[in-house]
Amino acid sequence: MSPFPPEPPRDCPLCPRLVAYRAENQAAHPDWWNGPAPSFGDPNARLLIAGLAPGRTGANRTGRPFTGDGAGIILYETLKKTGFARGHYDPDGNDDLELVNCMITNAVRCAPPLNKPLPVEEATCRPFLKTRLAELPRLKVIVTLGDVSRRSILKTLGLPGTAIPPGHGVEGQVAGYTLINSYHCSRLNTNTGRLTAAMFEEIFDRAKAAIANSGDD
Repeated sequence: MSPFPPEPPRDCPLCPRLVAYRAENQAAHPDWWNGPAPSFGDPNARLLIAGLAPGRTGANRTGRPFTGDGAGIILYETLKKTGFARGHYDPDGNDDLELVNCMITNAVRCAPPLNKPLPVEEATCRPFLKTRLAELPRLKVIVTLGDVSRRSILKTLGLPGTAIPPGHGVEGQVAGYTLINSYHCSRLNTNTGRLTAAMFEEIFDRAKAAIANSGDD
């Protein structure tokens, strides 16, 4: 049994740089969440979406992954279109949004400066991700948003970060799961057209098909 729970404690002390950044944000914005963003969704999920890390004014503010910044708008709209979410999404989290057969987590649970976690921070947070995966008994498909997430999931599963190559739409079988990689749904990628709504929706259509093909009802 892992000594690590699936979610870090609210005052997780393990990464000094992230703890210091959390303290800065707490001093400037004491009404924000300012802590590790817990995973959100269905505990019986067959789909896990793995992001990079909470955004400073997104999940670090609201306490819910992909809530409060531009990336959340396209993500939750896409999940509703493809049947993985229902309800109303509010950028402050004051809504009735519910994930269906889906959970969202992050490779690193605390907001990093400039949205860039260090490799040592990815490694330090990885045991929480490992337990999170282990506690999803019906999990079939993992969608990784960006290459840091892809590498972190692969390493969490005991594989090299190169076991599945980078690139949007790249898919492979790992440790009994189907892994599908997507470009991250950041405003930078969507505003420049690197990731379009149609491209993103297709990722989740493929995830839905992979779940159906797994034979798990």
